[in-house]
Amino acid sequence: MNNPLVPVADALAQMLAQVSFDNQSHFVALDQALDKVLAEPIKAAFSVPGFDNSAMDGFALCLDDLEKEGALTLVGEALAGHPYNKPLAKGQCVRIMTGAVVPEGADTVVMQEQADVSGEQVRFTVSPKKGDHIRRAGEDILAGSTIFDAGHRLGAVDIGLLASLGQGMVNIYKALKVAVVSTGDELRLPGSPLGKGELYDSNRFLLKAMLSRFGAEVIDLGLVPDDPAKIAAAFEKAKQEADVLITSAGMSVGSADHTRRLLEEMGDISFWKVAIKPGKPFAFGKLGPCWFFGLPGNPVAAAVTLDQLVQPVLKKMAGEAADSVATLRAVSVDNLKKQPGRADYQRGFLYQEDGVLKVRTTGNQNSGILSSVAKANCYILLAQQQGKVASGEEVLVQPFGDLLRSHAYRF
Repeated sequence: MNNPLVPVADALAQMLAQVSFDNQSHFVALDQALDKVLAEPIKAAFSVPGFDNSAMDGFALCLDDLEKEGALTLVGEALAGHPYNKPLAKGQCVRIMTGAVVPEGADTVVMQEQADVSGEQVRFTVSPKKGDHIRRAGEDILAGSTIFDAGHRLGAVDIGLLASLGQGMVNIYKALKVAVVSTGDELRLPGSPLGKGELYDSNRFLLKAMLSRFGAEVIDLGLVPDDPAKIAAAFEKAKQEADVLITSAGMSVGSADHTRRLLEEMGDISFWKVAIKPGKPFAFGKLGPCWFFGLPGNPVAAAVTLDQLVQPVLKKMAGEAADSVATLRAVSVDNLKKQPGRADYQRGFLYQEDGVLKVRTTGNQNSGILSSVAKANCYILLAQQQGKVASGEEVLVQPFGDLLRSHAYRF
């Protein structure tokens, strides 16, 4: 009797309910913290900027003096890192450079292009407003405010922001150790010659690259032939060294598919048919202390299931805070084939034309056509019971996240 299809949301909920988070943390230098997950919140020890400063080169003055005097007396200058340390007296101004501290008694900065200087006398060609061109202390960040919560994954801008706060070390969770293995007598390493009926092992390279972008410490268990003893040895190594083991293919009941049988013998594994396209065959469970995800063998299906089903679970295990997935509405410029029964993650290219978001298919959506992902920047999300889509209809799209985003990503 065939097992019923498990909806995507139900599969995710079951996995998230089972995995626990017990990761350890350690301190690293700030320049080693990119893409790492914070183990504790970070609060600002001081305000940024820490003082009122000039937003441009010009003259710092008191607006009341300017309105009363007409011309002001130039008494000095303020440079970035070299402030003018006297309070302004009535009728005085100072030349000030961008980033320099606004001197005591000044409340306005006028751009140097709007001033006429004759000796020590300065006249201005505009009528400024009080506070013009001054960046106030705490305008960016207030002392004591929470900058990032625990569970936040640090991006490049985050690193710069923490540097501006003088944060030299940060407490991060250790990266998950994720083992990846390929099995199959028909597989060969890229760069080696192919015999009749043989294929290059692309899935392991794809999964390793995606997991590296996730920030995992990838353990490459290599390419293992269809030999039960060698497959079992690879699984034992994963149990000893990894937090997670990911395989692709080998989930069927064919005579050469030893993976499924060994998993049943060595661990507590559930084999599901998930209502997702591409990617119906899927396995989840544990091999001793090591969590296991068995992905489909076709490369697109492996990529989609890692992105959509495995990634949220890895985030929880890594201590990363749950986030909502951004979706948009766009007009499909193509007719899209779809049969009710499985949620379909078709690959598309999202772009804007005449102010309207549009999406086009990247062509053949077969689960073996990896170029359909390479040409895409989004999923076209077609719900489980949804049917075909006609050109001109609106569809839901999900821009690719970090694991699949191309350097040419744009729309």
